[in-house]
Amino acid sequence: MLLNIFSDLFQLLLHFDLENLSLFVANYQTVIYVILFSIIFVETGLVIMPFLPGDSLLFATGMLAAQDNSSLSVTILIPLLILAAVSGDTTNYFIGNKIGTRLFDMNIRFMKREYLTRTQDFFEKHGGKTIIIARYMPIIRTFTPFVAGVGSMKFPRFILFCVVGGALWVSLFTLVGYWFGQNEWVQHNFKYVILGIMMTSFLPFIWRFIQNKFLNKTAQ
Repeated sequence: MLLNIFSDLFQLLLHFDLENLSLFVANYQTVIYVILFSIIFVETGLVIMPFLPGDSLLFATGMLAAQDNSSLSVTILIPLLILAAVSGDTTNYFIGNKIGTRLFDMNIRFMKREYLTRTQDFFEKHGGKTIIIARYMPIIRTFTPFVAGVGSMKFPRFILFCVVGGALWVSLFTLVGYWFGQNEWVQHNFKYVILGIMMTSFLPFIWRFIQNKFLNKTAQ
């Protein structure tokens, strides 16, 4: 069964739309909450997996929970996925605290030092608030708790920002999806809505690229 779940999940991520997500939820009704928990946990908790669809998955599951025939409950989803996000970040923090930057010397795919450096720069600029802000930024949200652990940020301070950030992130995207779940235009244009969410998430990177490529040269 586990192999079937991985296979179906891989196909879902390759063809992420409302119909496929609905079929996936229908096929795995008894374990769907475990699967969703695992995806959010892995995206935030394992620094080698920064490309899982966190924002869009939260929005889509919230949207699906609003459907009359859905087996998903938003009152279960939100606390469960907040727990997944906080647990993932906490795991990532301790990985950074124990292993440090040595992980980036192992030639692991996706473990690029530029991601680490970018997150460290962001951390230096925004301090502890980075843990909250980075929740809305793919890749950086995966590396932020790791960097906090590497930098020996005190755990009580880290967990405070972590819980606040995780609760806001999960609640916002899930509830927005839930509120728009029965909107016909959103249902018929699901792919474009998800694409819009992804593009919005990457706007800080696009702006940083423009700054480095064009604005800084102009200033010189």
